[in-house]
Amino acid sequence: MLSQNIYNKINKSSWIRAMFEEGAKLRQIHGPENVYDFSLGNPDYEPPAEVKNAIKRYTSEECAGLHRYMSNAGHPEVREKIAAKASEESGLPITQNHIIMTCGAAGGLNVVLKSILNPEDEVIVFSPYFVEYLFYIENCSGKPVVVPADTKTFEPSLDLLAKSITPKCKAIIINSPNNPTGVVYSEETLKKIAALLEAKEAEFNSKILVISDEPYSKIVYDQVEVPSILKLFKHSAIVNSYSKSLAIPGERVGYIAINPSITDVDLLINGMIFCNRTLGFVNAPSLFQKVIADSLDTVVNTDEYKKRRDFLYNNLIELGYSCVKPQGAFYLFPQSLIPDDIEFAKRALKYNLLIVPGTGFGCPGHFRLAYCVDFNSIKNSIPAFKALAEEFKV
Repeated sequence: MLSQNIYNKINKSSWIRAMFEEGAKLRQIHGPENVYDFSLGNPDYEPPAEVKNAIKRYTSEECAGLHRYMSNAGHPEVREKIAAKASEESGLPITQNHIIMTCGAAGGLNVVLKSILNPEDEVIVFSPYFVEYLFYIENCSGKPVVVPADTKTFEPSLDLLAKSITPKCKAIIINSPNNPTGVVYSEETLKKIAALLEAKEAEFNSKILVISDEPYSKIVYDQVEVPSILKLFKHSAIVNSYSKSLAIPGERVGYIAINPSITDVDLLINGMIFCNRTLGFVNAPSLFQKVIADSLDTVVNTDEYKKRRDFLYNNLIELGYSCVKPQGAFYLFPQSLIPDDIEFAKRALKYNLLIVPGTGFGCPGHFRLAYCVDFNSIKNSIPAFKALAEEFKV
């Protein structure tokens, strides 16, 4: 009964989930304390106190109408607060009319893509990428075009990007801080991309939407700042989620912010609201819209993530691994010690190490480590990483 298309996608879809499930088997055999699971970007933090207090307030007090239907764009007062924050960060006149509440960033990305894509329109993604991007694009009858990043820095390659933009290019997805590398794209690089897109739009008499997927935008280190995509690109939209910044991934609440400078922006917004409804998301969960509106100035403790990053990164470098030091998110993306990263990930299982091969992110020869796990587990994993490295020493 299953379609051949979905069958094929299931078989190639997610190394992340595959390794996570392998971990469940190992935990049964060896005990959870002896298995080092870096497979899934599932924060081990509990939500900040502000989030918990807001939940208690809205569920204990009389809030008439909280659980009723609403505008498909979301609660107006919630959108107004988010718009004020986005306007402050970008310097643009963003109002509640430019904000659409969504079922997480995944829902938001599907809404944006469904709104703009005609069959066979092209969407550029930079590898390494979050693997679901390819499926989201195909969900909307689009065609993914993968542009490899420079693996020395993991920033986009301008030369390869220029060669990849055709008259059928409708959008580019940017993810910074990046999953899986943790790299934050520099303002200099983004300005060059903006100039390139402006030239291509003039050449092809087209419009190319920059879609910025930003669930890690508040998780950055070492005083690094994440440049404002809305400020740098006229044709742009932000898709964000509170899954990581407030440690509520299971609640699936996020938003789309559309650049008010876009020509016929009201028509585009109406299209997105329509797609929010007809794709079946309808609207973001009512309760958690209210909760995040009261928590916009809150973020999880990034100092603790930085501690984990520094410890794991420094130890891996000392053991002979090579890795670009991440500036944000909670991932490391080291080079595999052999060219076959899938075989490398399988060999790591001997030491109860669960890592995700870079092939799953469109970047073979590397592997991803999600260090949003208990710090003791990270510390205890170092001998396993050492034994794994020694296995491949000449």
